Amino acid sequence: MDKLMIVDGSNLLFQMFYGMPARIVNARGRAIQGTLGFVGALLKMVRMVQPTHMAVLFDGEYVSSRTELNPDYKGNRVDYTQMAEEDTPFSQLPDIYAALDCLGICHRETSVCEADDWIAGYARQYGREMEVVIVSQDSDFFQLITERVSILRYRGEKTVICTPDYLRQKLAVAPEQYAAFKSLTGDTADHIRGVDGIGPKTAAALMEQFGDLDMLLSNAEQIRRPSVRKAVREHAERIRRNYLLICLEGEGILPFALEELCWKYSGMTTIEVLKKIGVR
Repeated sequence: MDKLMIVDGSNLLFQMFYGMPARIVNARGRAIQGTLGFVGALLKMVRMVQPTHMAVLFDGEYVSSRTELNPDYKGNRVDYTQMAEEDTPFSQLPDIYAALDCLGICHRETSVCEADDWIAGYARQYGREMEVVIVSQDSDFFQLITERVSILRYRGEKTVICTPDYLRQKLAVAPEQYAAFKSLTGDTADHIRGVDGIGPKTAAALMEQFGDLDMLLSNAEQIRRPSVRKAVREHAERIRRNYLLICLEGEGILPFALEELCWKYSGMTTIEVLKKIGVR
């Protein structure tokens, strides 16, 4: 069966750049820890998933429509313009792009939307006809999970494949409820403020009682706990705005047609790739 593995490239880059135990330099004194970690993790996941189609998508420079809804959206992110370029993860992107070219893997930076939106577009467009595995630590992708779409959260030997059952066991919600669930709890990573007094357990209980966000907000008088009922009523506008920030529908024209993503692993090792691109 065909299987599309689509990688949140920026997420994996940051995970590897900051997750390696130390700064690693090559013989020429050039920092390579992000590249080494990225390629090594990618090939381990390739051997695990065995995809027939591959793409790695990165966030480029773009104006997000989400900041029009909330100017504070992702406003807590590090300002890398204040750092020396060699100290930022982006300094190793050229080597990572060269490694992906060496492996024959399609990759692209966004310029019109977030990479999340492209990834969602692929999942929604092809997730009914083939298995789709999204590689990312970003929990926003939980909303895309189906019987054929899963999320791979790479953690070495503790790697987790997130399925509908995983999400129900972890958070007690269905994938289609996740965006509403997170609209209530908020998301510190993206600087999205939730509703005071509503944590994961309360949000899951509300989803169990009402099913979705529209039913919750339309029938808020039926919320059992007075404090929660009052909070939902007072912050209905924020909850709806949060939902628009979190919801991933897939946006714009996708950068590659499915046939362009056909790929077969050649068996190259991490060291072989790094030698070929002149990093080692």
